Amino acid sequence: MTQTCCRPGYASPEAAIKAEPEKILYTVALYTGTGIEEPDYLATVDVDRNSPTYSQIIHRLPMPYIGDELHHFGWNACSSCHGDASKSRRFMVIPGQRSSRIYIVDTADPKAPKLHKVIEPEEIKAKTNLSAPHTVHCLADSNIMISMLGDSEGNAPGGFLLLDKNFDIAGRWENKAKEMRFNYDFWYQPRHNVMVSSEWGAPKTYYPGFNLKDVTDGNYGHQLHFWDWLQHEIIQSVDLGEEGLIPLEVRFHHHPDSTHGFVGAALSSNVWHWYKKNDNWQVEKVIDVPSVEVSGWEIPVPSLITDILISMDDRYLYFSNWLHGDIRQYDISDSFHPQLVGQIWCGGLLGKSREVQGNKLAGGPQMLQLSLDGKRLYVTNSLFSTWDNQFYPDLSKTGSYLLQIDCDTENGGLKINENFHVDFGKEPNGASRAHEMRYPGGDCTSDIWV
Repeated sequence: MTQTCCRPGYASPEAAIKAEPEKILYTVALYTGTGIEEPDYLATVDVDRNSPTYSQIIHRLPMPYIGDELHHFGWNACSSCHGDASKSRRFMVIPGQRSSRIYIVDTADPKAPKLHKVIEPEEIKAKTNLSAPHTVHCLADSNIMISMLGDSEGNAPGGFLLLDKNFDIAGRWENKAKEMRFNYDFWYQPRHNVMVSSEWGAPKTYYPGFNLKDVTDGNYGHQLHFWDWLQHEIIQSVDLGEEGLIPLEVRFHHHPDSTHGFVGAALSSNVWHWYKKNDNWQVEKVIDVPSVEVSGWEIPVPSLITDILISMDDRYLYFSNWLHGDIRQYDISDSFHPQLVGQIWCGGLLGKSREVQGNKLAGGPQMLQLSLDGKRLYVTNSLFSTWDNQFYPDLSKTGSYLLQIDCDTENGGLKINENFHVDFGKEPNGASRAHEMRYPGGDCTSDIWV
């Protein structure tokens, strides 16, 4: 039987939707910032409803160092490589946001990944003057591209690191980027010769935690950048202003002919829609989440939209409000006028938290991952170690949850699966905090078609 890891991708988003349901899910879990002197690790979770170990962690791969702050990660190959028999989705690229170390993990045995290679931060900084790796995307030419949020000293704007197929440093991707003040996420759409990137802040700014003064001092981003994908240079920058502070995750439609996409502005708590018109990129605000007065807070509490994704059929947009505590589902059949069709509460500061299997949900919903068929949404609740400690100080003791939310793909609607709950508070080395998730066969936040 052919292993999942050996399939580089699907011929189309439609083919991905019809694929066999995923049986395992990977998530990074952190001890960084918890006070427990143990390395961060990769957890393999059984998500097969017919398995006797359903909803359990079946394997843990600890990294060899302490304090990496594993964050976002990706694959060496995805659907951009479909049809190339020489490529396989076998290796995970897992960066340490705080250490700037990059791990290459071999999933030849999908249920028991092994460490393949370590790229040390000293080599990265010496060859590229970059640090703080974030988003990982595979490219159709066998290279792997990683957004880097700082220079070797942790200053903005950072840039983009390239690894070759052997996971050796190939240099920097960008040529002209003078308009970019900060860096964060990116997504490319080759049929339109475009890449879009967003802005967080300099590692020196966000590493210690959130300080409102950094906002007034202009130390956080509020721009989107549209790049010429072939020339590696910015062709248009859009300033979202005070209504678009800290634009984080960027998501194009999955259909490669589309020019439509969305970004969530975390601090301003709104969602922006972009599209191409008359050879220019237009950006418009389409969703607002009002701030809420909360006792003990000096300012109304923003929802803090920290993750968004689009279903593989481009019909639904999901996002998490980390401070308010809810996950929302919008019908985006009309991209200009999203309609709220589902909402569920998974913690937060508004007192609307609930229990799952007798466990009160601590923290707030953060990272999201959706099954290829759009029916199962997975969520974890850790954002960034210092921010976790600042806004949800008990999370270092309770640990993270990993939940499954069942999605109504016909009419909209969300419901927590009461039979699925992974409690990272009961890990062998103590409570840990889970962040991003990936499927072996590809997912809605990484696969790109050319």
